[in-house]
Amino acid sequence: MLENLGLVVIGLAGLFFGGNWLVRGASNIAISFGVSTLIIALTFVAIGTSMPEMLVSVQAALQGNSDLSLGNIVGSNIANIGLILGATGLVTPIAVQAVLLRREIPIMILFTIFTYILTLDGQIGRVDGLLLLFSFAGFNTMFYFLAKREQDAAQHLLADLDESSKDKVDRPKEFAFLVGGVVVLVAGANFMVQGAVNIAVALGVPELIIGITLVAFGTSLPELAASIAAAFRKESDIAIGNVVGSNIANLLLILGVTSFLQPINVNSAEIQLEFLVMLGFAFLLIPFARNRELGRFESAIFLGAYIAFILFSFFGNV
Repeated sequence: MLENLGLVVIGLAGLFFGGNWLVRGASNIAISFGVSTLIIALTFVAIGTSMPEMLVSVQAALQGNSDLSLGNIVGSNIANIGLILGATGLVTPIAVQAVLLRREIPIMILFTIFTYILTLDGQIGRVDGLLLLFSFAGFNTMFYFLAKREQDAAQHLLADLDESSKDKVDRPKEFAFLVGGVVVLVAGANFMVQGAVNIAVALGVPELIIGITLVAFGTSLPELAASIAAAFRKESDIAIGNVVGSNIANLLLILGVTSFLQPINVNSAEIQLEFLVMLGFAFLLIPFARNRELGRFESAIFLGAYIAFILFSFFGNV
């Protein structure tokens, strides 16, 4: 038991330091290239913090555990909005750019509906996986051109600055912080989940409940740590962009790769229910952030709804 508690403590330390390093690196790299931190958060940060979902889902699918694979992705997306935005918004209200309400959040909702439709025939097959991967490639291509346009505009603003000002940010060093932050976050999440699952098993908690709660929560820990660290550093774009980008990456990249490697059977009513809950959380983001801020009241509702979902999942399966 003490060994498992030690793993949890080590994991928490990794999440703390990794989150701060990732936010620092992402913010400074964005500044140095003249690209908004929102774009960096929606792409590089989101993909990096979604790696635990990738590892868990691919491994589960290859072992024939379709419910765990798909449930982990859907459960993580629910946790990203309900738990992460809820907890982060309670720390400090999150500023929401108008472009997020206009473009990225609706895109996330559309991809959520699209993925749900793919499950209605009882399977997410290899063709479905390719469709998801092509959609992810198109999404990131759009952001490449948006980033290039921002960078070109920034060059005009930087044209009159001296070379010392242009080279103020040490890009290799900040990139090392970004990558190192992601690695430490993923390692910290792994240690914490391993310790928590071992403790739960020792206490006699059913594996199904562990999968629905601890595994989905654990694979969302990097996003949680990164978003809370961003909130403390007043980087709202990273805090919310990381969540929206991670949800899109989970559905398109991770589910796409997983189902292409091993078709996923969808025969569980619980998975269908989780999809509807995931859709509900995504839709709530628009009215909750309509004033271009996710305040403490709205965040408390998200967090309360997430806790209610977890309690329902637990007591409904005991």
